[in-house]
Amino acid sequence: MIAAIGVVIGWGMEAPCHDHIANSSTMLSGVHIMTHFSFDIVGFDLDGTFLDTSGDLLAAVNDTLGFADRPLLSVEQIKPMIGGGAKHMLTLGLEASGGCEADEFRSLYKRMLGYYEAHISVHSHPYPGVLDVLDRFDAMGVKAAIVTNKFEAFAEKLLGELGLRQRFSALIGGDTMGKGLAKPHRAPIDEMIRRCDGEPGGGRAAFIGDSIYDIMAAKNAGIPGIAVSFGFLMQPIEELGADAVIDGYDELIPTLERLGA
Repeated sequence: MIAAIGVVIGWGMEAPCHDHIANSSTMLSGVHIMTHFSFDIVGFDLDGTFLDTSGDLLAAVNDTLGFADRPLLSVEQIKPMIGGGAKHMLTLGLEASGGCEADEFRSLYKRMLGYYEAHISVHSHPYPGVLDVLDRFDAMGVKAAIVTNKFEAFAEKLLGELGLRQRFSALIGGDTMGKGLAKPHRAPIDEMIRRCDGEPGGGRAAFIGDSIYDIMAAKNAGIPGIAVSFGFLMQPIEELGADAVIDGYDELIPTLERLGA
């Protein structure tokens, strides 16, 4: 339950040219034909990686802070708080104005989750270029998946309301595998691979994220971890230990090609 609205983090590469991107597939009679690509499965973290959810998370926290007669936060203040999960986010918001007792916190936390569930997709949207990447994956026969520390029901609701759930072969939430088995544990990554008909530890999968939890989960599962520099960073991106860092989704497929070479 602690990992209610969790997220997670990512190094910098030169933007690729379009010719490089096209190396993964060719066009024949209007149909993309895969040439060579080393990954069958590519997983994404949700908040701060696939979707910018900061607007809806900010609204949920500020509704709760306003109810408690506390100062509100800005979007820039909230972003570094998101990666630690919902309780961490609310705790930091309350600590900025003196904190609160445990009983009050439980009540406010419940209120925040209720507000967020009811307004989960008002401002949230995919990051630029990521839907084009999914189109490319479809053309190449690569399966995409989501592994998040958000409650599975929240993630399902959010992607469903945005009309994006069908783009993913698997969705693993922070509570899917059981207590203590969310990222950075390898269990959700292994389950992602199984649900995509892969073999855990087989080297045919990669994971994209914006936090240390994402990169550690990938490493623990024995697959490459790519960090995004535009996510909800909790620390300098150089400290994540990612196999690569991208500054935009136009760099993802060339980066995967390089890692799989």
